[in-house]
Amino acid sequence: MRSTRRWNRRRFLQAGVAASCAAPLIVPSSVLGLEGATPPSDRIVMGAIGMGGQGRGDMGGFLGFPQVQVVAVCDVVAQHCQLAKEMVDGRYGNTDCATCRDFREITGRDGLDAVLIATPDHWHAVIAIDAMRQGKDVYCEKPECLTIREGRRMVEVARRYGRIFSGGSQRVWDDYNWFHKMVRGGAIGQVSEAWANVGGPSGHCYLPPVDTPPGVDWDLWLGPAPWRPFHPSLIAGGFRPFRDYSGGGMTDWGCHTFGGALFALELHETGPVEIIPPDGGEHPQLTYVFANGVRLYHGGGWDGIINFRGSEGEISEKGDRAGRKVEPPDIYIPHYKGTGGIFGDFLHCVKSRELPFRDIERAHRTATVSHLGNIAYWLNRRLRWDPVREQILDDVEANRWLDRPHRSPWCLA
Repeated sequence: MRSTRRWNRRRFLQAGVAASCAAPLIVPSSVLGLEGATPPSDRIVMGAIGMGGQGRGDMGGFLGFPQVQVVAVCDVVAQHCQLAKEMVDGRYGNTDCATCRDFREITGRDGLDAVLIATPDHWHAVIAIDAMRQGKDVYCEKPECLTIREGRRMVEVARRYGRIFSGGSQRVWDDYNWFHKMVRGGAIGQVSEAWANVGGPSGHCYLPPVDTPPGVDWDLWLGPAPWRPFHPSLIAGGFRPFRDYSGGGMTDWGCHTFGGALFALELHETGPVEIIPPDGGEHPQLTYVFANGVRLYHGGGWDGIINFRGSEGEISEKGDRAGRKVEPPDIYIPHYKGTGGIFGDFLHCVKSRELPFRDIERAHRTATVSHLGNIAYWLNRRLRWDPVREQILDDVEANRWLDRPHRSPWCLA
């Protein structure tokens, strides 16, 4: 006969105490963090979205941290997803990693602390905003946004929901910190000019149509971008030359190198006031003019990817004009927190709730410089920019390029 005895709180606790006294308590060493394992309370549980070559590379970096546990991966290309799963399962020695093709299964998944986003650029804002609204911190590959308005919206959502958001440009510090110390330490005097030798703007997609192969969700790859037929190069990293998906070399390497120049010049939290396209005369290169008079040029440098000119000298990656590279001034410049480069900086900030080195505000400001350069190239005219209001002054047509229409249902709220 089924018992109908009711269990009150006191009886429940008494039964629990008796049971605990009757049997030994066995706790796995992994729960306590013994034998080198990270206890659950210290783990950062992550999902990863966009598992092409760059995404798997980033994920491999995060997998190297013992406090990280990747539990799910996502890609619209089944092969990319399977390769990512094999990486994760190989790291942990099991078959537990979940896979999906729809990013919403990651952003809406319970128990995740953070997401890695390494999709093509046109998806970054939609996915990052959805993740932040659902309580996830975000590490997002550069360029963080396809348009200036997307970038500002990402900043707003990060602040509203108290999320940590790190942009993915490791080169701003790792590659260029010698320049930062030389410029900020006064080694070449008052700096008036800088050059960033990166690629050019994106343009119209001219690729011929090809039948979509099995294992590719082409409509979901396009997402907010205008519809067009499939082409295999687009899912193999070849999307950057095309405006619907990327800003070209201007935003790809620009987010590294413009970012490095801006940080050295301490202009990384503002923007130019004028952008002048090449005119074949006084301005042979696209020129950014800042309120303090500093000029930053796209291309035209004499050596390497980044150059500076000051009142007391010029420097490139090889040093001065004579090729001499001196030790920089011994100054400390705040950069990464924690240990382990830009990935470690993000993980540290997920725990501490400090702003990471490439916080979304800084990342957005750098991307904005690249986007403004593209707009000046596309329209072939001067732009006057208000970096506070983030508007192009007295140019209705140019202001339309600050954002793009999103294909339904992927509109930003």
